Amino acid sequence: MGAAMVGWAHLPFGRLDGMGLEDLITRAGREALQHAGIDGTVVDGVWLGNLNGGFTPDVFASSLALQCDDALRWKPATRLENACASGSAALYAACDAIEAGRARVALVIGAEKMTAVSGAETTRILGDCGYSGEAGHPPGGFPGIFASIAQDYFAAHGDHSATLARIAAKNHANGALNPWAHMRKDLGFEFCNTVSDRNPMIAAPLRKTDCSLVSDGAAAIILAADEAVADFPRAVRLRARVQVNDYLPMARRRVVDFEGPRRAWQQALLQAGCAVHDLSLAEVHDCFTIAELLTYEAMGLAPAGQGHRLLEDGTVLRSGRLPVNASGGLKAKGHPIGATGVSMHVVSAMQLMGEAGDLQVPGATLAGVFNMGGSAVANYVSILERAR
Repeated sequence: MGAAMVGWAHLPFGRLDGMGLEDLITRAGREALQHAGIDGTVVDGVWLGNLNGGFTPDVFASSLALQCDDALRWKPATRLENACASGSAALYAACDAIEAGRARVALVIGAEKMTAVSGAETTRILGDCGYSGEAGHPPGGFPGIFASIAQDYFAAHGDHSATLARIAAKNHANGALNPWAHMRKDLGFEFCNTVSDRNPMIAAPLRKTDCSLVSDGAAAIILAADEAVADFPRAVRLRARVQVNDYLPMARRRVVDFEGPRRAWQQALLQAGCAVHDLSLAEVHDCFTIAELLTYEAMGLAPAGQGHRLLEDGTVLRSGRLPVNASGGLKAKGHPIGATGVSMHVVSAMQLMGEAGDLQVPGATLAGVFNMGGSAVANYVSILERAR
């Protein structure tokens, strides 16, 4: 028995001063129930993706979701945390319950309230997603970690600062069309490729435009067992889903090899019975632009060191053969940690149903989703297809 997405909701991402974590969770859950045309009586459980880590006092947040609908009272609710892949962790746990026969319909919510604390506190919280034994090495938290990865890539394949700028410019151009995006502004290649007061170097070689946004936001999904899909007007099936975890200490691996993402993509494509070039689009984890570049190669779109060619020949552009991050990605859409994985699946489902509005990739039939926790530690790849 498999599972399909039969309803969803996506709130705007950004600095949402009027909304706390509880508001984000309950609004997203309520809108997803409405989209699926059901109420809480038919839901068998709730799965919440949320990092928290000190962003809000609501550490024990799973039962906040019951306030979406009083009929959810007494239903089991569980919070999942797997760093920046917490949303996919929640989705996969709900799929597990459905495939085990313990649930027929599930509510999955991903949410994060990040902007209620200072920038320094945000850096500290996110830094705690790394290995405590390597704290401060390299310095600068995750920007420093991914800058180090970029340095290793440049040492092996030459300076690709312009390539990273092209990724940033592409995703900002896409994000300008996304009504849910945190930043809806086409910044252009020259701005992204130039260090300036407005685009300072954060951790060389990564500039501000190479880093994803600190955002509040939430998204939600109604999942149903295959046998229940006929009860709903729309359905997007998870044709394949794979989770691969690598060592947390970076000293035990060459992070620049992106071996965990590569293995996850290989296994998911094999499970789905397709090749990467069969995909109509992909939403991938561009927490930093170097992560998107490495993902091109991990997916099998290009050999090591050759990912830049996909930008130069237009393959990954909105008009290309395999658009990557047509939503704007984390770079422009925003990166509310717990919401990210759920959001990526929601925008992909919209594409496959032909309901993505200005973001629509024409004729989309098969989508790939890659959500990553930490420095290629928790790696989730889903292959999605329309089921009705």
